[in-house]
Amino acid sequence: MPNNPAQPLLDFKKEKEFLIGIDSDGCAFDTMDIKQKECFIPTTIRIWELQPISRYVREVQEFVALYSKWRGRNRFFSLLKTFELTGEREEVTRRAFKMPDMTPLARWLKTTDRLGNSALEEEVRKTGDPLLAKVLFWSTEVDKAIAGMVKGVPPFPFVRESLAKISSYADCVVVSATLSEALEREWKEHGLDKQVKAIAGLEMGNKKEQLRLAKDNRYADDHVLMIGDALGDLEAARANNILFYPIIPEEEEVSWQRFYEEAFDRFISKRYAGAYQEKMVAEFEKRLLSVPPWKKEVIYKQFW
Repeated sequence: MPNNPAQPLLDFKKEKEFLIGIDSDGCAFDTMDIKQKECFIPTTIRIWELQPISRYVREVQEFVALYSKWRGRNRFFSLLKTFELTGEREEVTRRAFKMPDMTPLARWLKTTDRLGNSALEEEVRKTGDPLLAKVLFWSTEVDKAIAGMVKGVPPFPFVRESLAKISSYADCVVVSATLSEALEREWKEHGLDKQVKAIAGLEMGNKKEQLRLAKDNRYADDHVLMIGDALGDLEAARANNILFYPIIPEEEEVSWQRFYEEAFDRFISKRYAGAYQEKMVAEFEKRLLSVPPWKKEVIYKQFW
């Protein structure tokens, strides 16, 4: 029987009464922009031959991955949403550009809870679907681009200080939808891997499941806090009935300084839940957009 990929979450030894879960990309490390703008987007344009509409693809993919309520979603969902929103744009329609038919990907995403390359590879072997094979190729090319490009990107200011402070009062685990290999490489590169009990990547399940495995039968719900920068992190926290602290996109440094100087102390003294958390979450949800800026531009032009 193969080893359980999630075994590190099951095996780590509880040492403190509190637990902190921390997302990695765009939360602890300033890697979201470089991965999306220098790796994901160019690879998407190249593999899917979107050069004639590259400016619109770039705008849409940046919106989906960085600034919208879909920020932080799995790469396959993000690709599907990017193509959906791009296909709706009037500029693309006027150019008579035919977007790829992503129906097989949409169908697969509705039937699986395993969202890594290995799961997609199994589906390709089973179905022989050429579209899914191309999605798999795109995904592996993205990974190659990231491995070659993303190096030397440090954690945000106050992350290192926060981890040192956390270690005195709480256990800590990385909770992420990124592949474990990439996570371990990044955390080790900056000497932060020793600050956490476990590094959980995509192979260990989604964030909801990772938090459940780390928390259950160890920590009281109000003794667990998830730190994240996407709505998926908030949803995972709520699904586990635990607390949530947001790292607000484009205000990451301020968010981490506030955590270090104020929010963490509130958490361990049980003064975080309630009005304080609600204020943090409301500010966070307001920042993540649901209406793309180009749709607002169309409304503005029509008005005038």
